[in-house]
Amino acid sequence: MAILAECPKCHKKQAVKNRNCDCGADLVKEKRLKKVRYWVVYRLANGKQRKEFVGNDREGRPLGIEEARAAEGKRRAQKVENPTILERVPAEKMTFAELAEWYQDLNPVKKLSSFNRIKQGIANFNREFGERIVSTLKPMDLEGYQGKREEDGRAPATVDMEISLVKTMITKAFDNDLVDGRTVKAFRVVKRKLRKAANARHRTLTIDEFMKLVDVAPVHLKAFLTLAFNTGMRTGELRGLKWSHIDREHGVIRLPADLTKESKTKVIPINHHVKRVLADLPRAIHHDFVLTYKNEPIVTPGGLKNSFITACGKAGIPYGRGETTGITFHDLRRTVKTNMLSAGVDKVYRDTILGHSLHGMDVHYMSPSEEDLHRAMGIYVAWIDAQIKSVAHIVAQVNESS
Repeated sequence: MAILAECPKCHKKQAVKNRNCDCGADLVKEKRLKKVRYWVVYRLANGKQRKEFVGNDREGRPLGIEEARAAEGKRRAQKVENPTILERVPAEKMTFAELAEWYQDLNPVKKLSSFNRIKQGIANFNREFGERIVSTLKPMDLEGYQGKREEDGRAPATVDMEISLVKTMITKAFDNDLVDGRTVKAFRVVKRKLRKAANARHRTLTIDEFMKLVDVAPVHLKAFLTLAFNTGMRTGELRGLKWSHIDREHGVIRLPADLTKESKTKVIPINHHVKRVLADLPRAIHHDFVLTYKNEPIVTPGGLKNSFITACGKAGIPYGRGETTGITFHDLRRTVKTNMLSAGVDKVYRDTILGHSLHGMDVHYMSPSEEDLHRAMGIYVAWIDAQIKSVAHIVAQVNESS
């Protein structure tokens, strides 16, 4: 165990005997002014290190070295009497950084397909509140954070997402008796910045636009576009798609629950467009991913962005939410479901193939078989092929007349 002093200038935590910080701050003077915060550092029974802020006095100033020594002594006694008690930090002492460490180490959380997004959202929040004691957060603090993030140029939807990710963490901690109702209350009463469905998009791609994109796209992007347009899979599902998910015998893609947003398994019939793409793709020796760039998996969510933007430019199609008629890669998923409707595919099959939840009694009474899904995909691909043929015929006529 040890006591560390936090420099009020650069926030570096260091030995209490230091008279000067590396940043040049006079720690002796800062201690005299009661600006130095003290932390007790110790190891848990499982070997992990934990830091606890000693606390503030009634005037909001950090407690002094004597109180820090008393806190350290208390933890030493607890470690001797019952080592496991140190694994439960009371709400009055736990910081958001400590809570995030606990939450992100949970196996169910680590297995989520959105884990990287969760980590980033909580990290953004913790840049502001990481060293804050969880139970001291007030609604006005969250409202201030929302305003600051908007001033930084973040969209209201992004700000709401960050608050929502942290709220989920807080709720999980509350259910496990790690935090009390004071923190839950702060997140419950704070209002969203974006009105529900206010940023809903309606843009879909025409067959002509899709064909133009495929025509100018590089090889790796062409494979992504074709699979997206014929299956409705999300970008994350496409990036995480592995050869072990391809069931060639039954002609389907079987996505595991940990790869889908809904955390449910999904079965997607393979039509002849997808089958042709899969047959042409090389299979790497050192990994099992299907869609790659230069034979390596695309790890980051934005890994396709630059290629997609370039392809949009070459095809003469506006890109981005900021453009009136701009498109995003996710618009392909909306396009697939819209096209399925135009082709006459029943709603239950549309929802099942795309992984959308069934509602009402359909949840209990609708259970489409793989044969049903294949028939639905047959209807869809027949419609797509007819549309492609029609567009190609029109283009040929235009070229002949010119």
